[in-house]
Amino acid sequence: MAAAIDRTITDEHAPSPPARLSLTPGTMRGLLDGAWWPRSRDLSRELPALAERLAHSWGRVTRVTVNPAFWPVIPRKVPVTGHTVHVGWFTNEQDPHKLLVFSCTADRLDLLIIPPETAPAAAARLMSAATTPGSLLTASRLMEDERAADDATESRDREEEWETEGGTAPPPAGNPTGPPRSARGM
Repeated sequence: MAAAIDRTITDEHAPSPPARLSLTPGTMRGLLDGAWWPRSRDLSRELPALAERLAHSWGRVTRVTVNPAFWPVIPRKVPVTGHTVHVGWFTNEQDPHKLLVFSCTADRLDLLIIPPETAPAAAARLMSAATTPGSLLTASRLMEDERAADDATESRDREEEWETEGGTAPPPAGNPTGPPRSARGM
């Protein structure tokens, strides 16, 4: 996927609602420090709310890095109340489902990015999984596991619907569809 780089700084956007963010409790680090569920794929619009939410407990966000697979346009700089957040991107080096956040007072946060179109129940499961202290699951692995669980649920739902609508399962392999010829009263 090609990424467009926007080199302008604009302040045309209306303020975003508070960021949907969940951070790992305590100090036991894992591969992820939490999860962020943006409302859109517009990084210029979504990043200010995230930076403001993190500033209260973690420090002023100075820069972030993303993988362009998730974001159609990647601005070089995003204005946030009172300062600018610099945005970098890595195509191969960074998990496409992860956002790296750097601040002036702390190390960095590795956040799972939950796609905005994700259903609320799935997003809640992903946020919970990403904030498990000491977890060794990567962002992409969490997304794969959620997709697999969703596929299994969808398959089970289709089978249940088939059964309740009068569908029947095919006969077991190796079992003829009727009684043996000798039993048919030849």
